[in-house]
Parts: sequence; structure tokens; C-alpha cells
Amino acid sequence: MGLLETTITGRKRRSSHAHVVAELGSAIVSGRIPENSLLPNDAELSLRFGVSRTVLRETMKTLAAKRLVEPKAKVGTRVLEKSSWNFFDPDVLGWRCDAGLDPEFINHLADIRLALEPAAAAAAARHASSEDIVSLYAIAARFDNVNHTPETIAKVDLEFHLAVARISGNPFMRSASGLIEAALAISFQLSSPASSPETISEIASNHLRIVHAIAARDENAAIKAMRQVILVGKDRIKNAIAE
Repeated sequence: MGLLETTITGRKRRSSHAHVVAELGSAIVSGRIPENSLLPNDAELSLRFGVSRTVLRETMKTLAAKRLVEPKAKVGTRVLEKSSWNFFDPDVLGWRCDAGLDPEFINHLADIRLALEPAAAAAAARHASSEDIVSLYAIAARFDNVNHTPETIAKVDLEFHLAVARISGNPFMRSASGLIEAALAISFQLSSPASSPETISEIASNHLRIVHAIAARDENAAIKAMRQVILVGKDRIKNAIAE
């Protein structure tokens, strides 16, 4: 289950391993467990969460893979500094969103999307097949529906951006999908474009402009249209935070 789906449904993963990972990961990213501090020992954590040491070992491996912690022989497991955290990881992004949103985080998220997604749109303009273009037009057409709810429009939005990433032919673009999901999850929570017929029409037109550019093999127009979509979304979220 992705970040957007989790945000929409409110459902969380329920295994013991997932629960402990989420509890510790969220505490680290929110700052409740400070950077450079040592986690409690296995005996304490095992008692606290009611899990076996095997589950704890797997938990620490998962957190280490996300670059949140690092085990040190004869010292313990140390929480790494924020600069080491893997913010491309969907869980880390989700915990960061749960910790509270601020203009700086919104800007950082938009900046990395601006660095990646316009390039993906340009690559899609180079590589898209006729079938790809027909598929993109079909997705874009589904934006223009006044009956959209925040849930339905967010799902169409995610499908569209993931399709562009796939059509780009660059596997790194598809691997960055967590960033797109994070932005859409924030939009779903704070300032969905489904809030009015006018914003639905705007988002439909803006995404259709991307498809037109890709279909025309116009890389510069694809870049410009994708940038516009990201910037409009960023401004909408920042305005919602400021209210």
C-alpha cells in the first residue's frame, strides 16, 4: 500500500515488524527520539513493544536501510543525523508528513519534483509510443469531472504522473514515485483541487497541456507544462498552510 492510499484509507500495516518500524521511525523523524542519541537496548525495546528479539533485529535492519539508524559494536544503535536520512523512501516521507508541514518542507518537496518531473516529461516527449500517448490522453480526460472527490482526483493525479515517469523510459524517474505520492497525499489532506469546479477545470487543463506537448514531441513545452502543474500545486498547499 502506497503513501497516498494509506493517507486516503487511514489503514496501516499491522504486522509486528511493521508496527515497531513505524513507531520508531516516526519517533526519529518527528524528533521525539533525537538525532545522535542511542536507542534503548533490545531487552527494553522487546518489553516495550511486546515483540521478540528476532523482530527487533529485523526492525533495526529496516531502519538502517532507510539510513535512520546505524548499529555500533559495543556501543548500541545510534540515530543518524537528518542529513543521512533517505527521504526518497516512502515511509520516511510519510513520517515526515505526519510530523507536521511547514513552508520549508513544501518548498523542498516541490524543488526536487521540479528537478525530476519536467525532465521525465521531456523524455516522454522523445520516447512515447502512439499507445502511450493515447493512454495519457485517456488519463488526462478523467481529470475533467465536476463530481470528483479529493480521493478520486488524487488517484487520477498519481496515475498520470506515474505514467509520465514510466513513459520517460528512465527507471530512476519511476523510482522517485514516493515524492509524487507525498505531494499528492499532502494535497489530499490540505487543499484538494476537487474543492471547486474551477480548480478541477484548472488541473484538467494543466495536465492536458502536458499531454499535448508530449504528443507534439515538444520537449520544451512538456517541461514548461509540467513545471506549471507542480508550481500551482505547491502554491495551493502553501496557501492552505498559511490560512
